[in-house]
Amino acid sequence: MTDGTGQDALTDRVYESVKAMVMDHEIAPGARVSIEGLARQLDVSATPVREALARLESDRLVVKRPNAGYRATDLLDPNALLDLFEMRLLLEPRAASLATENANDDELHQLRSIVEEMRRQPELGEKYSGYRRFAALDQEFHDVLAQAAGRPLLADAVNRLHAHLHMLRLNSAPGSVDATVAEHEHILHALVQRNPEKAAEAMATHLRSSRVRHRPRPPASRPTRSRTASR
Repeated sequence: MTDGTGQDALTDRVYESVKAMVMDHEIAPGARVSIEGLARQLDVSATPVREALARLESDRLVVKRPNAGYRATDLLDPNALLDLFEMRLLLEPRAASLATENANDDELHQLRSIVEEMRRQPELGEKYSGYRRFAALDQEFHDVLAQAAGRPLLADAVNRLHAHLHMLRLNSAPGSVDATVAEHEHILHALVQRNPEKAAEAMATHLRSSRVRHRPRPPASRPTRSRTASR
């Protein structure tokens, strides 16, 4: 019998495997997701697959249809992409501005540590397995900054927006790691200087650049570029 810890580890492994399939379009957008088929493919029972799909539903990467099971989420259309970035541009520069006033030394140190770890990431490719860690650090940077703003409702709104970011990456060719790290550095520098105007502008510049980087994927595959992937 598998103990709780072992079962959790198995579910985590299945979750990451299925997530990679969705993110890399091995499971096509809009396609039906077969629990039995995935269980056979991953050589596991149906239980961890169901648990993994429930987590992926909360990530908005799959949707559960009444009496019809799961399917992969459709790609965001251009209007939805525009809406997402417009909302981020409304909320996150304000959060950066407030963080210059309210962030404590521990939060600033945490943001610095995140940026340094992002910088140390190895050469990345366009597959989810290649940029997964960088993407997680990128999201952590934005989440920590939002918390440092000292406005719980604002931080909650920013965090809820981030639930859409996995869907965004479904559409996107990854962007530049170097550019993302440099933009985060500019934001952090403004926070350390306690300059709200510079922090807001640095965040807005980062989001506008990210919007450009998250262009639609090209129809044909391209050779993998080094040091790619960002939000």
